[in-house]
Amino acid sequence: MYEYDLLSLILLFFTGVLAGVINVMAGGGSSIVLPVLIFLGIDPTVANGTNRVAILFQNFFATLSFRKEGIADVKTGIKLAAFTLPGVLVGAFAAVRVGDELFEKILAVVLIFVCVSFFLNVDSFRNLLGGRNGSGRGWILYPALVLIGFYGGFIQVGVGLFIMAALYHLMGASLARVNAHKVIVVLLYTIPVIIIFFLSGNISWFIGICLAAGNSIGGWFGATFSVRGGEKYIRVALVIAVGLMAFKLLGVF
Repeated sequence: MYEYDLLSLILLFFTGVLAGVINVMAGGGSSIVLPVLIFLGIDPTVANGTNRVAILFQNFFATLSFRKEGIADVKTGIKLAAFTLPGVLVGAFAAVRVGDELFEKILAVVLIFVCVSFFLNVDSFRNLLGGRNGSGRGWILYPALVLIGFYGGFIQVGVGLFIMAALYHLMGASLARVNAHKVIVVLLYTIPVIIIFFLSGNISWFIGICLAAGNSIGGWFGATFSVRGGEKYIRVALVIAVGLMAFKLLGVF
């Protein structure tokens, strides 16, 4: 049981707000949430599980929004999510069994890669994979989803980038469709992940709900801010913050 004063709860709420803004504008909001939870004294595995509560709420409301806009293809999203399931289950079971110290080191390395990813864009991936047309290599999508599922089940941080890259290049879908598929996939695979973390006693529901509330509000602000061209400022600030957190987890200072 984790107990916090009002100041800590306010910090958690605004961490959720910031993560919501980041997820809409740049992706990678979990790269802020997990280190903050750990620095507040929450065990890394519990932090990993608790973050999934906010992820569930965020993607649920995002799915509703995409459906309202007529973009979401729920049937396709369900099929794609099904391919992630084997990897998701293995990843989640691995996450609840890994030691806290090792998880912190893994998280630090992931955060460094997330920092690098913020400097990449869709054109970078297009050049790397040779364009969006998935003809001739569409079959790669299915094993790719299994691997992505493992990563998402294990740590979640930045998984949206991998899902979008895979769907964009291997399905040949538009970015709007890809984003809609992504939120459905993450929404659906997060359900069994939460069950696994819950059954192993690695979720703080109250903290998760605080984060989820902030996350929902942050998503709205993020959409507004992105229209006004603020994404580049968010990316710069995020790289600095996440980089410092990564080095802190590695014990550099």
